[in-house]
Amino acid sequence: MRAALGEARLALSTGDVPVGAVVLGPDGEIISRGHNRREKDHDPTAHAEVLALRAAASSVGSWRLDGVTVVVTLEPCAMCSGALVLSRVARVVYGAVDPKAGAAGSLWDLLRDRRLNHQPEVIGGVLAVECAAVLHDFFAGQRDP
Repeated sequence: MRAALGEARLALSTGDVPVGAVVLGPDGEIISRGHNRREKDHDPTAHAEVLALRAAASSVGSWRLDGVTVVVTLEPCAMCSGALVLSRVARVVYGAVDPKAGAAGSLWDLLRDRRLNHQPEVIGGVLAVECAAVLHDFFAGQRDP
């Protein structure tokens, strides 16, 4: 999670919401990284998880990411949860909960929906206070520059 927090902080320089993600291979090594780039890339799909998944798929040479773990600082949204399911990741670990848009148990629970063809293991709340603090500080700065 600390590596994902480092990624989240990289988003600050472009004015993006500081969310970071890393993808760990089956042996626990980092195979890709990503942070929000929606503002920088002018791309509504440029979420940390999606960018990290794209890089991981390129790295392993397959869209099927069997056996990998995605670690992200904020509970994935519906779009990212869908991408995580479709890429067949084994595990999703997240930090802060997102009660307004979270799709890993808060607002929806797409990751564990038995109607879908794949359900990764989900572990939430890892370094949640630290992950939430980065977001809180960012939004506080947006409201009161």
